Amino acid sequence: MRMLLMSLLLALGLASMAPATAGQLEDARAAYQAGDYAEALRILRPIAEQGNALAQATLGDMYYLGDGYYEMLLEAPNSFYEALRLQYYYRGKGVPQNYAEAARWYRLAAEQGHARTQVRLGFMYQFGYGVLQNYAEAVKWYRLAAEQGDADAQSSLGFRYQNGEGVPQDNVLAHMWFNLAASKGVAGAAQLRDDVASRMTRNQIAEAQKLAWEWAEAHP
Repeated sequence: MRMLLMSLLLALGLASMAPATAGQLEDARAAYQAGDYAEALRILRPIAEQGNALAQATLGDMYYLGDGYYEMLLEAPNSFYEALRLQYYYRGKGVPQNYAEAARWYRLAAEQGHARTQVRLGFMYQFGYGVLQNYAEAVKWYRLAAEQGDADAQSSLGFRYQNGEGVPQDNVLAHMWFNLAASKGVAGAAQLRDDVASRMTRNQIAEAQKLAWEWAEAHP
């Protein structure tokens, strides 16, 4: 079953919003699905400019992806990285691809604590899309999302600690974050954890497991 990214994003937050805003976002989704991207943009932009994090995140995705939309070959992907690995099918009448504009909208949503957008912004800083590449800034946003329990962010933090990018290299913390991501089913996280463990002592592994357990207990 093919799903539009916008449909997935908007569905995440409609239930918790005021009826008027939720209705506007439903209208934007309907316009987008009908191929009326200009109308979707017309509805979304003022909501985003008023500070709605979900609208800001959706605009960020529209500018990140560029014209039209991409169809994802998974039934219900919940991983930004998994989505990025899939093939894009671009169709016109959307907005021009603009990483800097995407980063601007992502930041507005991320600063409001929108975890999935914090992951997106971390990704852009990691690779220098629309912003200057900055591993420390990437870690900042990944950590904020990871502390909210976002599994992709936890896996990304594991990578940063494993490679010493934006943080001092630390196998114990890499193992901890990979372990937490693996417990939530992130693809490849268990293998990454085990790869790190092969370079650790038993005491270090025990410490990493203890840290992961303590984190999970504190964030039920």
